[in-house]
Amino acid sequence: MPRDLLLVIDMQNVYCAGGAWSCPNAEKAAERIKSVIARKGKDMDVIFTRFLASPDPKGVWKDYNRENGEINRDPHANGMMEAFREELEQYPLYTKSVYSSLDIPEVREAVQKADRVIVSGVVAECCVLSTVFALIDDGRYVIYLTDGVAGLDRETEKAVETVLSGLEPLHIKKETCAEFLNEDSE
Repeated sequence: MPRDLLLVIDMQNVYCAGGAWSCPNAEKAAERIKSVIARKGKDMDVIFTRFLASPDPKGVWKDYNRENGEINRDPHANGMMEAFREELEQYPLYTKSVYSSLDIPEVREAVQKADRVIVSGVVAECCVLSTVFALIDDGRYVIYLTDGVAGLDRETEKAVETVLSGLEPLHIKKETCAEFLNEDSE
């Protein structure tokens, strides 16, 4: 059985319904991610990440911080989704100030020990996609949970899946959470 690492990327309040960067499928993705953790969490490593703006940004990140200053300063927006309260008591949460979760040393270390990295979270076309490309560049095999990832809308979620299709099957496998959960019974 392969050693799996589940990355739960940036499931923060700002992406919930009513949030400034609301992703319509974020809550549904959260439910599915929770089901993966409930069924397989004891058999794999699980890491949560969050994005917080850098206090000392460089280059265009200065513009990003200026444009998004109100959101960056909002503790509720930057907080993790309440749905993951219990899981966050069990599994580590690491912070990044760029899009890719591989920028976090603890995540990079965990990735090096994994045979496969299962990717979930938000935003499909931003932090998730950046992390997937970094994982592939690092030589990691990625399982992309299509319904465990949310984007700004369904059209962009599908666009990311289309882009990733060109990397199958060598670098990536796209699966629903149910398909991933049923792998052992195949």
